[in-house]
Amino acid sequence: MLAGYIFGKNKGERKFAMTAPVTQIAAPGGFLVQFVLPKGVTLASAPEPLNARVQLRELLPSQVAVIRYSGFWSDSNHDQHLAKLQAALRAANLARQGEAVYSRYNPPFTPWFKRRNEVRPDMGCAWHQPT
Repeated sequence: MLAGYIFGKNKGERKFAMTAPVTQIAAPGGFLVQFVLPKGVTLASAPEPLNARVQLRELLPSQVAVIRYSGFWSDSNHDQHLAKLQAALRAANLARQGEAVYSRYNPPFTPWFKRRNEVRPDMGCAWHQPT
């Protein structure tokens, strides 16, 4: 559905280049997958999706904590790096609120040792000093 949107399944049949990262957040019943629209495309200038399940939203700039890692995405690889991020946040006396976001930057044919992945907080979640 989402790839269809950037490949022209939208009002106006406008096509966009694939961008990175592709992000994924755990959601009830599955995952929420997100693309970043190319530079210069705004919420106002982006064509309306034909599929009601594809939604456009604008995210405000923010600073987030990130752990970067290589390799294939797997639950164990992700969980290992999420644990490192959580340990670093605890050491800095910061706590995460919200779900973790998995970010992938490379096409599927990229060798595992050259892949760039990240785990970070959801852009909509907040960081706070625990009480």
